[in-house]
Amino acid sequence: MRIEVVASLAAVSPSDWNQLVASADGNVFLSYEYLHSLHESGCATARTGWQAHYLLASEDNALVGAMPLYQKYHSYGEYVFDWAWADAYKRAGGSYYPKLLAAVPFTPCAGPRVLAARDDVRDALIAAAVRESQQLGLSSLHVLLPHEGEQKRWVAKGMLAREGVQFHWTNQGYESFDAMLAQMSHDKRKRIKQDRRYVREAGIQWRAQIAPDISEADLRFFYRCYENTYAAHYSTPYLSIEFFRQIVAQCGNAVVLFVGERDGQPVAVSLCIQSGDRLYGRYWGSIESIRSLHFEACYYTPISWCIERGIKCFEGGAQGAHKLARGLLPVTTYSSHCFSDPRFSDAVEHFLHREKIGMMHTMEELSESSPFKTTVPAEPI
Repeated sequence: MRIEVVASLAAVSPSDWNQLVASADGNVFLSYEYLHSLHESGCATARTGWQAHYLLASEDNALVGAMPLYQKYHSYGEYVFDWAWADAYKRAGGSYYPKLLAAVPFTPCAGPRVLAARDDVRDALIAAAVRESQQLGLSSLHVLLPHEGEQKRWVAKGMLAREGVQFHWTNQGYESFDAMLAQMSHDKRKRIKQDRRYVREAGIQWRAQIAPDISEADLRFFYRCYENTYAAHYSTPYLSIEFFRQIVAQCGNAVVLFVGERDGQPVAVSLCIQSGDRLYGRYWGSIESIRSLHFEACYYTPISWCIERGIKCFEGGAQGAHKLARGLLPVTTYSSHCFSDPRFSDAVEHFLHREKIGMMHTMEELSESSPFKTTVPAEPI
């Protein structure tokens, strides 16, 4: 087996890469088209602090494994927060950046981080990632949002385990949105009905557009709203309109755009990504301030769409305990970390132990606040 490092996907066959993705779980965020679009559009490049450092494993000139790795020069766009670690490392006189990161840029969605069909290839790539971090003299290696099974493999290799929480909606075979509401407590059901009524009374009606049949006009409106959302938080977008053009054109029917209109004129929009039996809420925005519009655009309309099509799970993105009252339940997420300095590693290990205890209490409290009358099992990640 030969393992090499490449700084671009351009030299890799798209079909060979996607065959590896299919052997994992077919996650669209790991597809050649999605990752290459991030790079080619200029969103995830060395200039923006995401220097590709991909590992490729081959046998007899055939690609048998890969790992999307980046040398990161900051911690933006990751959604597993280590800013406090970086600050502590700097105060101790060290250089936290660059670090080595296994993740999908700007995408807080769990999935495989080692693409291979065989365990021996997976183990070889994990060992190679640890070795790369050491040989490059980097402060640390981080693996963000792997599936639970893969997390165990990283931890078995000596990585420190960290847990987080996201909120996902699980389809229990509901025949309609109202059928789902019937399974909720009275106060939560009343709140959601009230939210939806505010938006209806504002004259907003929704249509869904699925790639590649998303028009340039709809895409431009989406990007205008996307920029507005960032501007409202005194920030600038990570992603360019060219990136969105590319994934609409290249990622099959994965991109779903929900457009809210009044009298045929767009007012709000949310963009989701479908991969297999999951729909992922990603971005939203509007040109008007309407009460409860955010909840309708980001949760109720996508969930209704999932129910109509029998989609098993809707992931609402990173964080947000407010999602609980909207029918999204807490699930555990994972990340793995190792550090070159054993003293810092010991300190982080103690921190993670305390954090895990706090996370256990948080999950218990969140579970007790379920909006459903009976326990609804969360879809595992």
